[in-house]
Amino acid sequence: MELLEKDIASANQELKDTPYDLLRDRDGLNLRSYQIHAVEVAEGAIVNGEKTILLSMATGTGKTRTILGLIYRLISAKRFRRVLFLVDRTALGEQAQDVFQDVKIEDLMTLNDIYNIKNLEEKGFDKETRIQIATVQSMVKRILYNEEDTMLAVSDYNLIIVDEAHRGYILDKEISDSEFLYRDQKDYVSKYRAVIEYFDAVKIAMTATPAVHTTEIFGKPVFNYTYRQAVIDGWLVDHDAPHIIETKLSKEDIVFEKGETVPIYDPVTREITNSDELEDELRFDVEKFNKQVITEPFNRTVLEEIARDIDPEAPEQGKTLIYAVDDQHADLIVKILKEIYGELGVDNNAIMKITGRVGGGNKKKVQEAIKRFKVEDYPSVVVTVDLLTTGVDVPEISTLVFLRRVKSRILFEQMLGRATCLCPKIKKTHFEIYDAVGVYESLEPVNTMKPVVSNPSASFEDLLNGLAVVQSEEEVQNQINMILAKVQRKKRNLSGKAGEHFIDLSGGLDPTQFIQKIQGMKLDEAKQYVMDNDRLFRILNEGGLNPHRAVVISHKEDELVGHTRGYGRGMQPKDYLEEFESYVQSNLNRIAALNIVCTRPSELTRESLKSLKLELDREGFTEQQLNTAYREMSSEEITADISSFIRRHAIGSVLMSHEERIKRAVDKVWKNHDFSKQELNWLGRIEKHLLNESVLNVQTFDEDVFRDNGGYTRINKVFRGNLETIIREISLYRLRAGA
Repeated sequence: MELLEKDIASANQELKDTPYDLLRDRDGLNLRSYQIHAVEVAEGAIVNGEKTILLSMATGTGKTRTILGLIYRLISAKRFRRVLFLVDRTALGEQAQDVFQDVKIEDLMTLNDIYNIKNLEEKGFDKETRIQIATVQSMVKRILYNEEDTMLAVSDYNLIIVDEAHRGYILDKEISDSEFLYRDQKDYVSKYRAVIEYFDAVKIAMTATPAVHTTEIFGKPVFNYTYRQAVIDGWLVDHDAPHIIETKLSKEDIVFEKGETVPIYDPVTREITNSDELEDELRFDVEKFNKQVITEPFNRTVLEEIARDIDPEAPEQGKTLIYAVDDQHADLIVKILKEIYGELGVDNNAIMKITGRVGGGNKKKVQEAIKRFKVEDYPSVVVTVDLLTTGVDVPEISTLVFLRRVKSRILFEQMLGRATCLCPKIKKTHFEIYDAVGVYESLEPVNTMKPVVSNPSASFEDLLNGLAVVQSEEEVQNQINMILAKVQRKKRNLSGKAGEHFIDLSGGLDPTQFIQKIQGMKLDEAKQYVMDNDRLFRILNEGGLNPHRAVVISHKEDELVGHTRGYGRGMQPKDYLEEFESYVQSNLNRIAALNIVCTRPSELTRESLKSLKLELDREGFTEQQLNTAYREMSSEEITADISSFIRRHAIGSVLMSHEERIKRAVDKVWKNHDFSKQELNWLGRIEKHLLNESVLNVQTFDEDVFRDNGGYTRINKVFRGNLETIIREISLYRLRAGA
C-alpha cells in the first residue's frame, strides 16, 4: 500500500525545484559549497534511478552534516519515508546522534525536533519512525539470527545511509559491539553485505578512504572531495614535510651473531629466559621492531630526540598522538616518556596511554579517557594503538608520531586524519609527522587503497573484548558459551609446562574443572570471573610456550644517526627549492596561471589559483613545505604564500611574508587617496580578507562575506565608483612589493 501511494516522479521533481538556500543558512546548517555539491550529486544519482551511491569526503570535511542536509531534503520532498542510519561502532552512532540533536536546520529546530528519531538504545521498530540509528551488529542479529516474534520486512526502510563504509574492512581489536556474530574478514564482509542488500532501499555510503571492497558493494564514488582539495580550499590543515628519525639500529638492523645468547620474553607467562647459543645469525629490520623484538634502546633514542621538539606543558602548541605496535609497546613508550619528561619536572598526567585496555578494558573508562584528551589540558601526549584512528575528533592534535609500521593505505590515511582538522583555539596552521619506522616512505608510492587483512580465526583476546561490551543476558551467555567451547578445543593441545602454568594461575583448576566452575556460576558472576582470568586464556590461545611465539629482547645500544625532513625526491631543503625553481621556469609558458601570477595578478581568479595549487601539489610542492624548506635554508622566520614563491623563483623578486606584502600594498593605496571614514573602514575589511586569501578581483565582492554586505554594487558606491581602480592598485602594489 505504501508503494502504491508513493509518487516518485513528483518527489523527484520537488527535489529539482527546491533551492539549496536552507542548506546555506548561516543560522542553520551553513553548509560549504563542496558539501552542497555533494548533496546535489547524490540527489542527481537518486533521480536517475541509482540504487547504490558512494560519497567520498576526506576526514574532517563534515560528512555527517552533509548527510544531515541530504536526509532532510529527501524526507521533506517525500522521496523516502523511513531512513536507516547504519554504523559499525557505537561511537559513530553517538556522534551522529549528537549532530542530529544539536545542529539547527529550519526555524531554529534540529532534525530531532522535526522528525521522530530512534537512537541506538531504542531497538524496536515502528512505522512512524522516520530515522533509525543502528549498528551493523544489531542488524545482523535481527535479520540473520532473529529469534523474536516479528521480523523486519524488506520494505521497512527505503533509504539506508552507511557511515564510514570503509570500516568494514579495517577490523581491529579495538572494535566493539557484539563481535561474537562474526570474527574473520570474509565472514564480516558477507554478513555486512547481507544486511545492506536485505532491504529494498536506496543505499548511500560515506567514506573518507574508499576501499576495493567498498566499491564492490556501492560502486565507484559519484562525489569525491579529497584531503588535498580540502587543504587547498582551506578547510583542513596540511602536514609539513615529515621528520625522518634514523638511528644506528634502524639503519643497520638488530643483529644477533652466531653463538650469542639471546634473552627471550614469553608474552603468555611473562617470563624471560635465555636461549641456548644461537646456531645461526638472527636479524631484525625496523618493521619488526617492538613486534618480534623488544628494543628499549631504539625507542628511548627516538623519543629523546622527539621530546626536544614537544613541550607537554604548552597546550597552545597542540597535542601529540603516538602510534604504538600493541598495548605492551604503548606501556613501554609511556614509561620512557615519563622518565624523560620527569627529569624536567613535567606533570605525570601530561602523558597517558589510551587503548582498549584502559581501565581493564572497561568501555566507560576508555570513553572517559578519550573525553579527557579532547576537553582537558592533560593528557597532552597520548599513546595509542588503533583506538584513535577513526571516529574520534580532537582538533588540538598537531603532532603525530609513528613508532609502528602499517601496510594499509586506508589505515594510514585514517591515522593522518586525526590531525587534519582546523583548530582556531591554538591557531593551528599545519601538523607535524615524526616517522621513526619508515611508514611514510613505504606507503608514499602506493596508488590503490588496500584493506587490512584480519586474523582469520578468533583469539581469546577478541572474544574477551566482545564480552566486555555486550549488554543483554542473551549476548553475555552466548559469548561465554563461545569462550568455553574454545577452551574445550584448546585444552587438548596444552603442553605440560603450559598446563602447569594454567593450574597455578587458576588456583589449582585444570581446564575441565575451570569450565565446570564457570558453568555453575550465575551469569554476572561468570562474566566477571572470565574477565578477571584473562591470563589463563592467553596461555590457551598461544597453545603453550612454543618458541615461535616468543619475543626476543634486545639491549643492544642505539644512537641517533639523522633527523631530517622528507621532501620527496629532494631530501634536502636546497634540493627541494631548486626542484621547484626548475619546475616553475620550465612551465611558465605552459601553465597559464603561472604566467598570470608573475605578470597580471589582478586577473587571477579563485578557481585558477586553486587549479594551480592542485597542479603544484601533484608535483609535490606545497605552500607549507616550501616555507619550511626556505626557513631551514635561510634561517628567516617568514610565511609566504604560493604566489610569492612562484615570483621568487620565476623572476627573482624578494621573498617576503604574505602579511607584509598585503600591508605594504594597502598602506600605499591609503597614502595615494583621500579616503572618507567609511572608505577607510572598507579598505580595512579588504585588507583583512586578503590576509586570509590570495585573490582579489571584481568577482570577489559578490562572494562570501562581501556578498552579505551588498556585494560589488553597494561597495562600489561607497568608493564613489572607483572600486575597480582600487582593486587594480592593490594588485599592482602587491606585485611590486617584493620587486
